[in-house]
Amino acid sequence: MKKVISLIFLLTMCFFLYFINRKDTYATQPSTFYKVYLDGRTIGVVNSKEELEKYIDKQNNIYKKKYDVKTVYAPNGLDVEKEVTYDGSIDQVENVYSKIQNNKPFTIEGYQFKIDNTSEEDEEQNIINVYVIKKETFDEAVESLYASFVGKEVYEKYKNKQQKEIEETGSYLNSIYLDNKISIKKVRIPIDEKIYSNSDELAQYLLFGDNQEKKEYTVKNGDTIESVSFDNKISIEEFLLSNTSFTNESNLLFPGQKVLIGQTDPKVRVVTEESITEDVTKKHDTVIRYDSSKVKGDDEVVQKGEDGLERVSQVVKKVNGGISYIKPISNKELKPAVSEIVVHGQKEVPNVGATGSWKWPTNSGYRISSYFGYRSDPFSGRRAYHNGLDISGTGYGSPIYASNNGTVIAAGYRGDYGNYVVINHNNGYSSLYGHMSRIASSTKRGKTVARGQVIGYVGQTGQATGPHLHFEIWRGIPFTGTRLNPLKYL
Repeated sequence: MKKVISLIFLLTMCFFLYFINRKDTYATQPSTFYKVYLDGRTIGVVNSKEELEKYIDKQNNIYKKKYDVKTVYAPNGLDVEKEVTYDGSIDQVENVYSKIQNNKPFTIEGYQFKIDNTSEEDEEQNIINVYVIKKETFDEAVESLYASFVGKEVYEKYKNKQQKEIEETGSYLNSIYLDNKISIKKVRIPIDEKIYSNSDELAQYLLFGDNQEKKEYTVKNGDTIESVSFDNKISIEEFLLSNTSFTNESNLLFPGQKVLIGQTDPKVRVVTEESITEDVTKKHDTVIRYDSSKVKGDDEVVQKGEDGLERVSQVVKKVNGGISYIKPISNKELKPAVSEIVVHGQKEVPNVGATGSWKWPTNSGYRISSYFGYRSDPFSGRRAYHNGLDISGTGYGSPIYASNNGTVIAAGYRGDYGNYVVINHNNGYSSLYGHMSRIASSTKRGKTVARGQVIGYVGQTGQATGPHLHFEIWRGIPFTGTRLNPLKYL
């Protein structure tokens, strides 16, 4: 009997010691605890919600210093709910923290800017999320972006309303803005997201995307901004954005000079509208006359040509540095151009064009809105190869001229070119004229056209953001031969 009593006593003591040593408690009265859920799944029970929050904050001092914030918070999707129960099993807060850390990132307070950068060619909505600690960081980045497109001095004068009105020549920035739908809200940002606290770094991202690194190029003898841009597969606008000391494509380069080559990948659409008045050269024309008394091939310049000068006023709209629309305001002749007169020793108008004498295909007062080479496509915003010359500024419905003698081999409509004309110059070259508002009634397939003859009128048909002429020169026949840079022939 004594042995049985001793055994019962021993078992009782063992159970007593077991419950004393457990961290879990079991009370005869209900207790309040806090159940921790992560995305709806239970990961533990703690004594206090505040204890868990303080532990999370304490363990993440590195992020508080990195982003200069006072508190690091639990992940998004973490819920702590109060529970009153008799079953008081508790988890150590360190273990619950470890489970959270292994499953989801902690958060800090900041702002989410949601940018809708969807273009007309995007099949799905293109939404870009940008995270910042302070709203001012985004605002400062946008201002830095504005300054990179128009220059710091111009933007400061615009912002402070200190621009001078144009008296004779010059420019006046009418407006600059973002053409994107942008929403902002205060959020808790996961610490594994890219979070911007530096406005200059954010400005670079908004302009260049992930193409942050720029390569260095050493200028060679004969290089121009246009040739360097083309050879490195960037647009002239991209060259100027990467090298802000240059103001336009006419600036000179010198051998040994170091320039930067960077490809933009804009996350926003920066629109500028600018009034520009400038004195531009009016190219002289070449008038060809025929003399049957002269031997065929015996050409004579009987009057030397002389360029004129005119004052052109326009409103120019650009998107991310590329011209999208030009509205002509006025065109005043300051000095008339004198035509060069060349007499050819043959009477009839030949259908063979002269390879060394190409006429500019529009009226004067034009502006080249997009060069031959690489650029950001005005519709998609993506990198694209522009295979011709866009000539704007002469106004909707202004005449388009045949650049050389030849035979019309196409006159109709295509989805990309709109109303277009192709001329075979029967000398190994052809030319193409696109986006016409209409084709001249005399321009028909199989007809011979003379250099300077009106073949159509400037328009916006096909894929065009504004009225302009898209002009191409081909070696061979278009779409089977080789596209050439028109500026090397005109």
